[in-house]
Formats: sequence, structure tokens, C-alpha cells
Amino acid sequence: MLTYIAIGVGLFFAMNIGASGTAASMGAAYGGGAIRNKRLAMVIVAVAALLGAVIGGGEVVKTIGGGIVPTHLLSVQTVIVILASATLTLFFANMMGIPLSTSEVTVGSIVGVGLAYRELFVANLAVIVSFWILVPIVAFGIAFTFGKLIGRAERKWPALRGQGSWRRWLSYLLITGGAVEAFSAGMNNVANAVGPLVGAKIMTTEAGIWIGGLFVAVGAILLGGKVLETNGKKITSLSLLQGSAVSFTGGLLVIIASVFGIPVPLVQATTCAILGVGTAENGFRLWQKNVIRQIIKVWIVSPVTSLVVSYAMVNLLLQPNPYVLIVIVSVFVATIGLLSLSRTIRQEKSTVHDQGGGI
Repeated sequence: MLTYIAIGVGLFFAMNIGASGTAASMGAAYGGGAIRNKRLAMVIVAVAALLGAVIGGGEVVKTIGGGIVPTHLLSVQTVIVILASATLTLFFANMMGIPLSTSEVTVGSIVGVGLAYRELFVANLAVIVSFWILVPIVAFGIAFTFGKLIGRAERKWPALRGQGSWRRWLSYLLITGGAVEAFSAGMNNVANAVGPLVGAKIMTTEAGIWIGGLFVAVGAILLGGKVLETNGKKITSLSLLQGSAVSFTGGLLVIIASVFGIPVPLVQATTCAILGVGTAENGFRLWQKNVIRQIIKVWIVSPVTSLVVSYAMVNLLLQPNPYVLIVIVSVFVATIGLLSLSRTIRQEKSTVHDQGGGI
């Protein structure tokens, strides 16, 4: 019975991966106007992601299934905890329309279990986290450089903005870039859902990749609309060439990481590439947008949240420890209280200033 629950949670997680990280891969093409039909964009994403999972997803599955914690910790019960923690975090982010890194959420959940049992491959985790930092920075830098070059080219040859006969070919280029990025999502992100199942010997690697890829594809088609809208339209508008730079930059970086079995934040790479191109054109005032601040906050909170949830679930369900739970609840209450108190103090200062009682 528990085995079926683990598989069910894993496949539901795969659908949410399709709705979050995978759906964002076509954001540039959608935002740039190469694809105006949201449903068609999601179908292309689904097919490309499935191909990526089947052709090149095996190395990341190995990392998720045994490169962060010892495989003997991956029982059916701990797999349920890992997948449930990651799924809950990702599901709530999808409901808010925020493109969340499935890799961060999954690794955070696995680390929570490792901490609960005091067994963790710290060196491997350090390598993974370093890539989380490095890949978005590199993506921003490459896209910023391309953005400057594209800006000059478009000013010199205005037709490159997608006018006249150029528009069709530039649209094809951008759609191809989105497909490459979705392919990279399949290589990297499907492992987040099936890696723990493979590590626990619930599924073989081949079966996990095929089944996980199919459910990621279904999730992209059914649930990916909000994230596509956020990445494509709410951050910055893109020309066709700018969108191509974003898609190829993010996709190729993630493909390279996947070959070496490193789970990396595809959505962060994509979004930072969009920011790089937008900053090249509009300057750093783009960073003042609320959606950027909101995405950055979720990126920071997401791995910590899934870590705490999985750690708490282990100490509640698998090895009950009321003292640990009391500490977790106390920290949660204290955090909420401090945030509320800080907000109240700011409001009081604002009221005093508005009434003329301040400096």
C-alpha cells in the first residue's frame, strides 16, 4: 500500500514539475510573440521534455537517487516524506504562479531527511549548491552580453526586430530555442520526481524516466499556464532575437549540467537570462519590479521550506521526537511574530510621520 502511495505522490510531483520548471521554458517564445497560442506552447514543451527525459535523464536520476544521502535511507517511508514535502512546496508556488526551482525543492527535502537521520554527503551537496549559484550568474552574464549585441544589431538593422519576412524565421529560431530549453528540463527535472523512487528500488531507472516524463508532459499541458504567463509577460517584453538568446542560454547550460548529473535550477537560469537581456536594454531599473522581488524571495525560501517540512515529517511520523517538533513550532511562531511586529512598527512610524509627529 505504501509503495503505491509513494508512486502516486511522485507522479503528482512530476505533474507539478511540468507546470513549474518545464512550462517556464517556453516563456521567452510566448513573451516574444513567436507563439501566441498558450496551449500550443505547452504541447511543444511536453513533447520536448519527454524526449529530454528519455534520451538524457539518467545521470541526474543517479544523483537524486543516491548522491545526496546513502541509498539505505531511501525506504518507501522516507521516499514518501521526500516527495510529499517537495510536492506541497511546489504545489503552493504553482498556485501563486511563481516559477519555482524543482531542483531546489527536491534537494531541500532530501537534505531534511538526511539531517533527521544524521547521514548526508556534504561534499556532493556543496557541489550542487555551488552550481545553483553559478548557473544563474553565468546565465545572466551571457544573456546580458547577447542583449547588448542584439540591441546594437536591431538598431542597425530594424528588420531584426521581427519585421517583414524576417519575422517568420526569427519566430522559428525562438521556438527552437524554447524546445531546446524544454528538452533540457526533461533531462534535469524529471529526475526530481522519480529519483527517490529509483533510489528506493521501487522503479527501475528506465521505467521511472518514461513514466515520470509522461506525467511531466501532462502537467505542463494542464497546469503550466500561470507560470508561462509570469515568465513570458510579467518580467519584461522580449523581441524575437532577445527571446532566442534567453532560451538557448538557459537550455544549453542546463544540458551541460545534466550530462554531469547535477540537478540545477532551470527556472532560475531562464529567469536570470530574461533579466540579463532586459537589463541590457532597460538598465537595472527592471529589478524594481515587484514580480522580480517576489521570485527571488521564493527561490530563497523554497529549499529551506521543503527541508524543514521533510525534517519535521521524519520526526513526527518515522521516528517521533516531540522535542524537535516543539523547537520547529517555536521557531515558526517566533518568525511569524517577528514579521508581524516589524510590520506593526513600520505602520506606526508611517502614521506618526503622516500626522506630522515625526521628523
